[in-house]
Amino acid sequence: MSNNAFGIDLGTSNIKIYNRSDDTIMVEKNMIAIENKNTLFAYGDSAFEMFEKAPGNIHISYPLSNGVIADIKNMEQLIKYFISDMSRSNIRPGDYYVAVPTDVTEVEKRAFYDLVKDAGVKARRVMVVEKAVADGLGLDIDVKNAQGVLIVNVGFHTTEISILSLGGIVLSRLIKVGGQKFDDAIRAAVRREFSLIIGGKTAENVKMSLHDLEKAGKGAVVYGRDIVTGLPVERELPTKLIDDSLIELFHTIIDNIKVILERTPPELAADIYRHGIYLTGGASQVNHLTELIQRETGLNVNVSENPVTSVAMGLSKIIKDDNYKSVAFSIEGMGK
Repeated sequence: MSNNAFGIDLGTSNIKIYNRSDDTIMVEKNMIAIENKNTLFAYGDSAFEMFEKAPGNIHISYPLSNGVIADIKNMEQLIKYFISDMSRSNIRPGDYYVAVPTDVTEVEKRAFYDLVKDAGVKARRVMVVEKAVADGLGLDIDVKNAQGVLIVNVGFHTTEISILSLGGIVLSRLIKVGGQKFDDAIRAAVRREFSLIIGGKTAENVKMSLHDLEKAGKGAVVYGRDIVTGLPVERELPTKLIDDSLIELFHTIIDNIKVILERTPPELAADIYRHGIYLTGGASQVNHLTELIQRETGLNVNVSENPVTSVAMGLSKIIKDDNYKSVAFSIEGMGK
């Protein structure tokens, strides 16, 4: 088997690429900055640095939306540049394994395949892997045996709830609740309570630091624009306000987990009761989400040690271990 192989997990917020030749995983922001509508200005983390700060002639965007490709031209550019960076500007023919969400249309799945084929990265063959299956492997679960596993992946735009057994997906549900909705809820609460407008990055930083702030008994200090005076101000936000703003979204996720559990065949439900729920994804680390899921479902919640990279780690296992090759497939009608 070729040593030149890549595993790509296209997250809406972060892109994770596993490189077989040096056994590393690159994590960068899935963002692109275009100057004057046609010139690449920046990409990845450097584009994110400029986000919400750039002048009008520089357009910064996420090429993915709700887990699917919204801007294929810019996404192709990003893949090419990232692979080129990882290959030290020497792109060689290689195999590509792409993680795709389960609960999307065949056309949207095909778009992931076409994306890599047309990105100019010399793809010899493109194999598709169900995201939840790769996630399971990244969590060190043997997805090929007959036990039922419930994985909840809380991403930036979406949360994917899946039940796995025998290397396949028994049930899956994709809901449009994720890290960005959490950020929006925080921004709305701050605007409502303090007449203060804060940026998306500020809301994200508050969300990620909630646990430490609560532990230290401190509020979150933020900077924004006062709606009344229009002037920049500093405010300290109580952590309770932020927790309360997120609770409704947490319940949406929990309600959908319950819907999946209600539809689960009894034998698989018994396995899930024994093993608990596996929680992963970049936004799964938000304060109190784990405890709330545990309390509302009565199931133990296993939290991923590497929630951001678990899918990419699963793809690395598929690339390295022939035993798992069967979970990757070529989309029918496209050849291998």
